[in-house]
Amino acid sequence: MRILVAGIGNIFLGDDGFGPEVVRILAGTRPPEGVRLVDYGIRGMHLAYDLLDHWDGLVLVDAVPEAGEPGAVRVFEVEDAAPAAAGVDAHGMDPASVFATLAALGGSRPRTVVVGCQAQCVEEGIGLSPAVSAAVEPAAEAVLRVVQLLRRPDRAASSGPGG
Repeated sequence: MRILVAGIGNIFLGDDGFGPEVVRILAGTRPPEGVRLVDYGIRGMHLAYDLLDHWDGLVLVDAVPEAGEPGAVRVFEVEDAAPAAAGVDAHGMDPASVFATLAALGGSRPRTVVVGCQAQCVEEGIGLSPAVSAAVEPAAEAVLRVVQLLRRPDRAASSGPGG
């Protein structure tokens, strides 16, 4: 089973750099067999092309809106839906656009789970706010739990990874 863990976000916009930071922490550990960790940053086109190589699962790690208080970690599965029409932006990272590009290229999205964190500040600047920085370790642990759930042979789409 092959699972891609993709850290996404712009490290130059404060808490938007959450995804890359979680992947950086995970890179210091030994990932389970078949798991590839990649900091995509804002390279959505790169992620779309990498998804053309067959993956059994995708874990997106990102700052997400409306996840509660700043630093709140939320885990949810991306629902199956028709990809929205999207323009090609080689330097942008909008997951809906990535999936639309993937579909336009003839690929299909693997089972996808998001490990997200509510940002406090996404203004210009490098570094996470204290609340989001404190969420990095718990999010890294959540990613590893999600990977284990995705690898289970009895995983049912209806059971979801929880969170």
